[in-house]
Amino acid sequence: MTLVYVMRDENGAIKGVFAGRQEIAPEAIDDLAEEVQAFLHPKASVSFVSARQFKLHLLASGLIDAVDVWLAQQPRDVQIAYEYSGIFVKESPMMLAGFAAMGFSGSQIDAFFEAASKI
Repeated sequence: MTLVYVMRDENGAIKGVFAGRQEIAPEAIDDLAEEVQAFLHPKASVSFVSARQFKLHLLASGLIDAVDVWLAQQPRDVQIAYEYSGIFVKESPMMLAGFAAMGFSGSQIDAFFEAASKI
């Protein structure tokens, strides 16, 4: 066990880790603590998934019917992109518009892609 010193934000999340005590980082914590490791080795965000993963996760989440209704009201280019795309890119304008229409927050979109990537 090695102690490190952490600096936290206003919500208590770690925003800095130091080998020695700092005025701005007075709290000592085990360097193997889960929250320290999560800060030091952040998980890469999933930026795209296959069409199969995306659509199966829509089905599993109970969202596929709502997406189909929304999609039927969209321009033909959006419908074609949904039907024939091999991958779905999280930050694409069409994707962001669809998620906004479904009322998703940024963290919910991230969670959706993370879950879909595991299918």
